[in-house]
Amino acid sequence: MKRYNVEIAVGIFLVVGFICFAYLSIKLGNLNLFGDRSYAVVARFGSVSGLKQGALVEMAGVRVGTVSRISLDPETYEAVLVLSIDQGIRLQEDTIASIRTSGIIGDKFVDLSPGGLDEYLQPGDRIVETQSAVNLEQLVSKYIFEQN
Repeated sequence: MKRYNVEIAVGIFLVVGFICFAYLSIKLGNLNLFGDRSYAVVARFGSVSGLKQGALVEMAGVRVGTVSRISLDPETYEAVLVLSIDQGIRLQEDTIASIRTSGIIGDKFVDLSPGGLDEYLQPGDRIVETQSAVNLEQLVSKYIFEQN
């Protein structure tokens, strides 16, 4: 009887451990098993230097989405970002998107500044106002070489 209870306890422990492992894998992998709870908007930048697919999209320091795709427009040579914004977040038409760095040498992310219009962006719409990433190397070299 005692051995039977130990086997049941070990079995329950293994099942709970497997469920926890599966849950963490889904959460850390950003998998959407039950449908996508976000919508896409597009933003065009002159430079997205250092920004990676999957980077955070923040508004007021709070995560509101991710960068789902980065591509180059072959006609205008602009970087085209597709941003996946959480379903509960509504962006005004005059929202400003800018590329920022978390800390001095941290990861790049997209920062959204809310606008003041009453009209909101619909899925697939474009954020018109954008500010490209600041290239620190260019700033430093400009400062150094203009001193002479």
